[in-house]
Amino acid sequence: MTVHRLKARDLLTEEQLAIVRKRSTWKGVGLIAHAWTLIIGAMALVVWWPNPLTYLLAVAIIGSRQLGLAILMHDGAHGCLSSNERVNLALAQWFCAYPIFAETCAYRRYHLKHHANTQQEDDPDLVLSAPFPITKLSFRRKFFRDITGQTGYQQRKAQLLAALGSKDWPLGQRATHFWKMLGPQCVTNGVMIAALTASGLWWVYPMLWLLPLLTWHMVIVRIRNIAEHAVVPDSNDPLRNTRTTHANFLERLFIAPYYVNYHLEHHLLFYVPCYNLPRLHRYLSEGPHRDRMEIQPSYLAVLRLATAKPNVDDRPGRSVGDLRRAGADVAAGGF
Repeated sequence: MTVHRLKARDLLTEEQLAIVRKRSTWKGVGLIAHAWTLIIGAMALVVWWPNPLTYLLAVAIIGSRQLGLAILMHDGAHGCLSSNERVNLALAQWFCAYPIFAETCAYRRYHLKHHANTQQEDDPDLVLSAPFPITKLSFRRKFFRDITGQTGYQQRKAQLLAALGSKDWPLGQRATHFWKMLGPQCVTNGVMIAALTASGLWWVYPMLWLLPLLTWHMVIVRIRNIAEHAVVPDSNDPLRNTRTTHANFLERLFIAPYYVNYHLEHHLLFYVPCYNLPRLHRYLSEGPHRDRMEIQPSYLAVLRLATAKPNVDDRPGRSVGDLRRAGADVAAGGF
């Protein structure tokens, strides 16, 4: 089927476009600093006052800011952290992508295909939205795998095996390939480990960096993916094949940092920095297309839509490990 395309000038005036397109290096740096301040603050809270409640709070905050770093890396992939591309890439790589074992340039190549073919057969992210709606039982199984670290472990294992290359390769070739795939990520995390160890806090890295990355971070990555494109009304309408979800303070703190909930606006004008998306949302809500826009009032409302399939139709699917062994690129796309 033919996908309807909308031009920027079909949506906004020239003045409005100039406003939302404006990029600021200092705002990009400020958001990155905000993410790391919350991460370090949550770690410090547990060091200062260690107990189960502060630990669980810290895991939730750190996991959400790890998603925040991924979101800011995503902004960098669109050239939105700075108008200077060298600065933009440096910020995206060293302060956002590498700490969470990601890579901006590889992500950019993959992600732009998603923008070009949203919800179509050649959309590389279609696998994340196509299975929905699912049953509540299915969602509970997915949530359990995510929160217990099974999903994160399988993804990182697949990523490591891919970086190590084929067992048939010479050692030098495998080492070169590993450095290309995961070298800077290991260096960045090594610096984190060294700094914490020098401070006598080596345990903070596994307990307050890796564990949130493998647990709560995976839970909210799944929720984010569901909210963005699952059970949308019309896969061929750019105003209805992507969703914006209103988020309250707690949702922004623990689930949807740095304006990631304004996903429809991002797809309509993907060169708009994330901090300008609320303004873009207001402009679009005042325009002629507001009644067609796919908007939900909360993440809970989206999850109700996504789990509307009756439990009697529940059919347990394959695990992440099964998909990896079958050859699916789970490390790139999500689950």
